[in-house]
Amino acid sequence: MRARRSIAGILALVGAGVATVSVALALVLAPLLGSPLLAGLVAVAAGLLLSMWAMRRAVRPVLSLFRALAGTTLSYRDGDFSFGLRWPHRDELGDLVAAHNELGGVLREQRLALVQRELLLDTMVQNTPVAMLLVADGGHVVYANLAARRLLNDGRKIEGLALEALVQAAPSALAEALARGGDGLFSVGEGEEEDVYHLARRGFRLNGRPHELLLLRQLTTELRRQEVQTWKKVIRVISHELNNSLAPVASLAHSGAELTRRGQTEKLEAIFAMIEERARHLEGFIRGYARFAKLPTPRLEATPWTVLVDRLRSQISFGLDGELPPGSVRVDVPQMEQALLNLLKNAHESGSTAEDVQLRVRRGGGVLRIEVLDRGTGMGEAVLANALVPFYSTKRSGTGLGLALAREIAEAHGGRIGLSNRDGGGLQVSLVLPVADD
Repeated sequence: MRARRSIAGILALVGAGVATVSVALALVLAPLLGSPLLAGLVAVAAGLLLSMWAMRRAVRPVLSLFRALAGTTLSYRDGDFSFGLRWPHRDELGDLVAAHNELGGVLREQRLALVQRELLLDTMVQNTPVAMLLVADGGHVVYANLAARRLLNDGRKIEGLALEALVQAAPSALAEALARGGDGLFSVGEGEEEDVYHLARRGFRLNGRPHELLLLRQLTTELRRQEVQTWKKVIRVISHELNNSLAPVASLAHSGAELTRRGQTEKLEAIFAMIEERARHLEGFIRGYARFAKLPTPRLEATPWTVLVDRLRSQISFGLDGELPPGSVRVDVPQMEQALLNLLKNAHESGSTAEDVQLRVRRGGGVLRIEVLDRGTGMGEAVLANALVPFYSTKRSGTGLGLALAREIAEAHGGRIGLSNRDGGGLQVSLVLPVADD
């Protein structure tokens, strides 16, 4: 291994050599010129020329190295990390070159890893069934995956094309979904050929300019699978309820026939009463399903809060937590009455005392919150997660439609419903509606 040297030591040796040569030249020229001063001046001039030549010779490789460093640095700036440098000496410049080459190696590895990740990401994006389009502020598509090309341009490239032109050639349902703004569902086709899509839109800034990402996901298969599961559950619930009602009716009818044959008519009145009770229960059960399946579009009308509360109190007892808002509220009164009645009945059946079942109405933040409160047993995490699912019930005789119907009514009014356990026990059910007060 070659010994390490120092640039400062080399320059010192060059300077010492030039000085030695200058002194020796002055000593040689002094007798010849007959003047020590003139010999010294000649020696100094010669030393300067010699030092310039020596320094130029010593610095020439360093200058070449600096030019090479500048070139590779510009290449790194442009994203080309394939260049490296070589310096044959073990000195400070050698350390600089080694560090520079090590930096280039690290950048090459990072670029390779980045390229691999980009390739993986592009492969995933291109092969996902979700159609993805990145649209610039001017309305032109700057990126689209294969699913988007198949959906909007028969598989041909659409980058650079105007989104408006693509939408005009697409089904009208897509144009209507985009015109509505925000996320939403839309259907393409009819009958067995109908496909359901979910449109999601997200805006962000890329390189300082606004862009919008459009995601179009086909939900037909998932919806049909869920539809089949829902129908199976509906059939199981209806079959169970029909069997629970028809089996006793058949048994009672047989008993009534036997009593009639024997002439023992004194028990027929009780038998007929039980048959009537089971028939009315079954009628109410079927009516509840029909009401859930045929919920009409809400007909909003301005109704004073006191009128709505009085209608509820005529059917069930509850207290008020706080004051009612002044004025009126625009809702479909029969639907909202049915939703709140279902929630209040659930509160009474939760194990809460009648005094702890309360209704609270609050307004703020652009929304109206109608809350039903109780001090019952509350709900476990599993029940909270499924309570709003149609036909889900933890009651032996429950249909699982009360909360589901309330949810349908809230969403038909443009709102939502939420459930949470209260501190100290009990449940809070909140109907959150957009403010539409007179």
